[in-house]
Amino acid sequence: MRLGLRRLWALMRKEWLQIGRDPSALAIAFVLPAALLLIFGYGVSLDARNVPVALVVEQPDSLTASFTGGFQHSPYFRPQWFNTIQAAEQAMTAHKVNGIVWLRSDFSRRAEHAGAAPIGVIVNGTDANNARLIQGYVQQIWANWLNARAQEAGRPSPMPIAAEPRVRFNPAVSSRNYLVPGLIAMIMTLTGALLTALVIAREWERGTMEALMVTRVRMREILLAKLAPYFVLGMGGMAASVAMAVYLFGVPLRGSFLVLVAASALFMLAALGMGLLISSIARNQFVAGQIAIITTFLPAFILSDFVFSIHSMPEAIQLVTHVVAARYFVAILQTLFLAGDVWSVILPNALALAVMAVIFLGLARASARKRLD
Repeated sequence: MRLGLRRLWALMRKEWLQIGRDPSALAIAFVLPAALLLIFGYGVSLDARNVPVALVVEQPDSLTASFTGGFQHSPYFRPQWFNTIQAAEQAMTAHKVNGIVWLRSDFSRRAEHAGAAPIGVIVNGTDANNARLIQGYVQQIWANWLNARAQEAGRPSPMPIAAEPRVRFNPAVSSRNYLVPGLIAMIMTLTGALLTALVIAREWERGTMEALMVTRVRMREILLAKLAPYFVLGMGGMAASVAMAVYLFGVPLRGSFLVLVAASALFMLAALGMGLLISSIARNQFVAGQIAIITTFLPAFILSDFVFSIHSMPEAIQLVTHVVAARYFVAILQTLFLAGDVWSVILPNALALAVMAVIFLGLARASARKRLD
């Protein structure tokens, strides 16, 4: 491939001057990722905290007080007291509480004589994920209370098998620790494609592409000159997003920084190549922008394993996820941030990103021809 280096340098200089005159590219590269990361990073959480729950104690005494104390000191619940189960159910219907814990009048008598007493737990199932979390938290408080009573009475634990759960990579089980790396992949997919989706369409709209066509400059030189400055901007936006993840959201970065840079470069080439392909097909900035948003943001959000597990999807949809670049970058980022340099995860996903970058850039070159029709 022969390149006129002087022409290429001149085209790149022209692109940098264009970026300086029109700061919208800088806004897409730096402001948009920071704004989206702040909104999603603080707004999206899969943890259940301060869940309003109704406590109904038909016959209060010291035993019921010891049990309900577990709810008052739990960070997961915000208990509210009701005198009757009917009043608690009305509060749940009105969405004032998300769950009900019901201690009937014979709770203490059965607990004293039988060693344990059933409790009623009613959970609002309109949010299935939240309902499962509430059930798990209530069962944990219940088990802790039974164990404490057994130890006080000198009896064996009611649970003959004592589980000792250990959580690796994310000991705090904080959803933010794995959501933020996924957010970076999703946001950079959008901004990477948007950066280059508008550049060739803008030349066509302003009529400057015709001027370039009548010169000796080759189309591959035009594409390289469009790609290089926005690659630098995209990597700058990526660095800012990683810095926000580490220093603002407190997500640990356990992997190698150099590996992160290399993987980000592959992903950025794939995203920019997709944007160039869109821009070479659509000769209108509005249309190119709409196509970029629809073909990048939504697939990255739904099909990248960011929120929805790919393994839970139908097999046909799982096959579709293989053409979503964010899928591979999410796996790399979550591994680098939380687990470290796990090469069995990083290498195959990096290879997939390299293949996608070659395909998108090749398609962009094939679709961009030096013709005025």
